[in-house]
Amino acid sequence: FIDEIHRLAKPVEEVLYSAMEDYYIDIVIGEGQTTHAVHVPLPPFNLIGATTLAGQLSAPLRDRFGIVEHMQYYTVDELEKIVQRSSDVFHTSIAPEAAHELARRSRGTPRVANRLLKRVRDFAEVKGEKTISLATTENALKQLQVDDEGLDQTDRKLLRTMIEGYNGGPVGIRTLAANIGEDMETIESLYEPYLLQHGFILLTPRGRMVTDKAYLQLGLPIPGDK
Repeated sequence: FIDEIHRLAKPVEEVLYSAMEDYYIDIVIGEGQTTHAVHVPLPPFNLIGATTLAGQLSAPLRDRFGIVEHMQYYTVDELEKIVQRSSDVFHTSIAPEAAHELARRSRGTPRVANRLLKRVRDFAEVKGEKTISLATTENALKQLQVDDEGLDQTDRKLLRTMIEGYNGGPVGIRTLAANIGEDMETIESLYEPYLLQHGFILLTPRGRMVTDKAYLQLGLPIPGDK
């Protein structure tokens, strides 16, 4: 299993070609006149690669995978079960309604759910709660600046920049990155997918644009509304 497979160095990627197609690799050893290649046969194997940036995979590598699947975000119900299980692993207890609220704001991602659970648990421990309550969860998420749609401070900064600086767009990715102090890859891989899927922004040939939903979420008037 190779996570973030789009980050593979070109020489490593080229080694995989023969391994994936014919189950062997050639290793070059020695220097100068003693340089020679060692042919290493491999037993049959399955290779699984994961990436959030499939477009950055080279065509030769991508075409060598027999099956390409696109994973969807986890549902709230699935994340709620993950939160409950993680609370057992962390030796803590969480009320069902608190687990649901935490799952709802976790951007469809177990990693985010577990990170938020750890922080909410800290708030509960300070209050001396044996079971994490809904009130503590809501207060902790408010302090962490995670709103009811799961947007964090950077999400809102991105949307506000587009609205207040560029009248809602369109805005190019380079301009956005320079304005909010994030690199383009982080915006494209970490923030944009969630904002797109949940209808806060649109991608157009001229750049990113915010939707009416973004104005409403930020409590700003929609242009043209009276």
